[in-house]
Amino acid sequence: MSRTTLSPSELAAADRARIIHPYLPGDAQERVIMTEGSGCRLTDTDGRSYLDATGGLWLAQIGHGREEVARVAHEQMRKLEYFTSFWEFSNDRAIELATRLTDIGPEGLGHVYFTSGGSEGNEAAIKMARYYHHRRGESSRTWILARDKAYHGIGYGGGSATGFPVYHEGFAPMMPHVSHLTPPWPYRTELYSGQDPTDFLIRELEERIAEIGPSNIAAMIGEPIMGVGGMLVPPADYWPRVREVLDRHGILLIFDEVVTAYGRVGEWFAAQHFGVRPDIIVSAKGLTSGYIPLGALLVGDHVAEQLLREQGFPMGYTYNGHPVAAAVALANLDIIEREGLLARAVEIGACLHRELESQLGGLDVVGEIRSVGMMLAVELVADRATREPLPLDPTRMPHDVIRRESGVIVRDSAHSLVLSPPLIMTEAEAKETADAIRSVLERTLPTGRIRD
Repeated sequence: MSRTTLSPSELAAADRARIIHPYLPGDAQERVIMTEGSGCRLTDTDGRSYLDATGGLWLAQIGHGREEVARVAHEQMRKLEYFTSFWEFSNDRAIELATRLTDIGPEGLGHVYFTSGGSEGNEAAIKMARYYHHRRGESSRTWILARDKAYHGIGYGGGSATGFPVYHEGFAPMMPHVSHLTPPWPYRTELYSGQDPTDFLIRELEERIAEIGPSNIAAMIGEPIMGVGGMLVPPADYWPRVREVLDRHGILLIFDEVVTAYGRVGEWFAAQHFGVRPDIIVSAKGLTSGYIPLGALLVGDHVAEQLLREQGFPMGYTYNGHPVAAAVALANLDIIEREGLLARAVEIGACLHRELESQLGGLDVVGEIRSVGMMLAVELVADRATREPLPLDPTRMPHDVIRRESGVIVRDSAHSLVLSPPLIMTEAEAKETADAIRSVLERTLPTGRIRD
């Protein structure tokens, strides 16, 4: 059957009839169908331009439409499009990328395991943690510590570690031996019974370890900064103190850096920002800036030593070490380095934060504005004194109104407007983003209703 060109209305109709979208009810009629992208801008089938202040899903580090990346993919496909990386087989691009990642990553994480994305990566990391202890003769270590408001993908293991009921309801039973802890969310002081947040969280961690039994726990998994939870930034002493507790009990630390890696926070990895060395880092998204699916785990040498014994690590994905994806990742990392995007994330992130504070700081529905690099959130409240979350009308959400009125795309996460723009965003685009958010939030009532 030959391919035909569909009109914008025909495309929308075909989409509604054929595609199951994540999180979209079947009776929803609206579709925004993108056809082009360049820099921080996108264009839809009607020719309307949008400013992408979300980086897609936290990942368009170098922006859209980079010709040089397309050329790299084309050239690699002509040379070698794919071959398996199982057993003794490998390819030159994957080897080069693994070397590059261990060079820019934290010291001591000298091995790489490739996946096709973050959900696969968290599945692999949980299995690695359990298998590491099994190989060391401690097969009882099966428990995984996670946190409420965490997001670790939609696989069985990662989905079980995810701390939102919506990701469990209807999919149960979930993976056993997962225990969720209170998240580090300093703005929500009510979570900590008047105590210092880190003191409370470390005490809770110690008590949970004692309750389960140290010899039964394989690992703790955590996002360094909790993205889907609302861009929750922990106190500076949180991760170093967690690391110390886990070390005392022989528990591995898995950093889920699917969102935070590759310049998002102004460092290659958020582990470097917080001064902590995890045992395993899970990464994806910004590794290729979304130009092609790819994920990579950076694995501690002590963990890899156990995984590589005997028959090796008995799990793999069809696209482990895909040569085209690896080539694209290398080109992406080159651009991030050549254009100084780590420093730019800090510079433009601070500029965007200033614009948000200046334009939104006095609004009744804005409780807190927080940021690290190019990860920002505006927490919405009904009452600034009590910090009661803003009620939201699902038919008229602030982020939807912002996009419809101004063309600026932001994201709603846990009663916060979350921003994760491409690292190439300009100061003018930062101001445009803040202007668009203000134009809606200044009309938003404590009831959640948005005035026309």
